[in-house]
Amino acid sequence: MKTKLSLAAVSAAALMVLSGIGAASAADTLYADPKVKQPTLSVVQDPAAVPAPEKTGKRAPKTHTVSLTTTEVDSTLDDGTSYTYWTFNNTVPGPMVRVRVGDTVDVSISNAPESTMNHSVDFHAATGFLGGGQITQVEPGQTKSFSFKALTPGVFVYHCATPMVAHHISKGMYGLIVVEPEAGLAPVDHEFYVMQQEVYATKAKNLANAEDDYDGLVNERPSYLVFNGAVGALTKDKPLKAKVGDTVRLFFGVGGPNLTSSFHVIGEIFDKVYNLGGLESEPSKGIQTVTVAPGGATMVEFKVDYPGKYALVDHALSRATKGLIGILEVDGKPDDSIILDKSGDSRKKMGEMQH
Repeated sequence: MKTKLSLAAVSAAALMVLSGIGAASAADTLYADPKVKQPTLSVVQDPAAVPAPEKTGKRAPKTHTVSLTTTEVDSTLDDGTSYTYWTFNNTVPGPMVRVRVGDTVDVSISNAPESTMNHSVDFHAATGFLGGGQITQVEPGQTKSFSFKALTPGVFVYHCATPMVAHHISKGMYGLIVVEPEAGLAPVDHEFYVMQQEVYATKAKNLANAEDDYDGLVNERPSYLVFNGAVGALTKDKPLKAKVGDTVRLFFGVGGPNLTSSFHVIGEIFDKVYNLGGLESEPSKGIQTVTVAPGGATMVEFKVDYPGKYALVDHALSRATKGLIGILEVDGKPDDSIILDKSGDSRKKMGEMQH
C-alpha cells in the first residue's frame, strides 16, 4: 500500500519534493488484507472560517457564548492513511473564537458520550484555574461550564489540558481565541485562520490506519507535521484564496505540542507582524519569517501584489517532507514592474510533486 501526496506547483523557490511514506503491500507479507477503519468525516478546518469582525470603534462589553464538544473521530491524515483524531467540534484546529478586551466569555464544554477519554479546555486568554483546565475536566457524556473576562488583547491559543496534555494536543485538541483591542481591528479584504501541529503516529505493518507513537511523542520525533489537521489540508482540500490588490490578515498559531515554527510565505513579505500575538504593541514591518513558539500565536498582514501560488511553510524546510505546506492562490493581472520572468520558465507547466 503506497501513500502519496500531490501538491500544486508553486514558485521555483517553493519546489520541494516530498519524501515517500509507504507500507508493504499484502502480496509482500504473510498477512491477509486488513480491515481498514474508514474515515467518518474530514477534520480539516477551513482557513476562511474566521468569525466576522465587528464594526470598528469602542462599544460596551458583551458576553459571548462558546460551546465546545469534544469528539474522537476517524479522519484522513494523508492519502491512504486514516487516523483517530481528538477534536473540539469535529475540526482541527477547533473553532476560532473572537471577542474584544473587556468582554465576558461563557464557555460550555461537552464530552461526546461515545468518547473513550476525559477531555477539558485551557484558554491562554483566561486568568486563574489553569485557564479553565482545572475546572473543566469532563467525562464522556458530561458537560461543564465556566466564564472568564478577557483582560488583555492578543491572539491566544486554547487547548485540552487533560493529562497527558501533549498527547491530547498532538491528536488535534487546540485552537485560537482572538481578543481584539477596545476599538477592534482595522478592516482587511481577507482573514484566514491557520495553525501548525505535529502528529506522532506511525502506520502499523500492513495497516492503513496510523497508530499513536508514544515514543516519538515523548522524544519529540513526529512522523507528520501539518497545517489545519492533515497533509494537504491547505493545498488540495482548502487552499487560501485572494486577488491581486487584496489585503490579507493571517491569524497563525502553533498547537504544537513541542516544536517552534518559523512561519514564512514563499514569495511574499509581511507588511505587519504582531510579534508573540500581542495586539497592544506597534507591529514590526517588512518581515520575512516569524518565530512562533508552541502554544503561541501571531497575526500577520500583507497586500498581495502579484498573481500566482504562494507556499505557506515552516522555514525549517525539512518539515515540508512530513506534510507541512499550504497554498495561497492569488488571481489577477501580472505587473512586470514588480517581477519579470526573462527566461520564460514561468510559462512551463511544472506538474505535480509527490512524496
